[in-house]
Amino acid sequence: MNTAATTTGKRSALLSYFSLFTSLSTLLCCALPSLLVLFGLGTSVASALSFMPWLVTLSRHKQWTFSVSGVLIALSFVNMYYVAPRLRPAECNPDHPSTCEDTSRVSKVLLWVSAVVYVVGVFVAYVLGPILTKLDKS
Repeated sequence: MNTAATTTGKRSALLSYFSLFTSLSTLLCCALPSLLVLFGLGTSVASALSFMPWLVTLSRHKQWTFSVSGVLIALSFVNMYYVAPRLRPAECNPDHPSTCEDTSRVSKVLLWVSAVVYVVGVFVAYVLGPILTKLDKS
């Protein structure tokens, strides 16, 4: 197997996992607490913050958290749909051709889950508050 193709495959997998991690961090720091408070579960948020105090730091820097997450997810999409298809024939093992398809399918699922989690996080952190404020004033 080609060493360059193996290195590229490892980078691709690492980028996918980083995008999933950062999108989950945006969900944990900003979206989930807002959603819990919305449902009247403020005590759960207080308990979670006492158990995981680093969430306060993430929520103070949510612009950076969301920005880094968005960039990593966008890079993952570019990698998955633009870069990887051009490199895939060199990566695949001729003895086991389904291996690339299975790996690609798992990576795509992880990437789309990351994107959905990120979009939900952006909606709850930035859009839901102003909508609820306007509804409350009317």
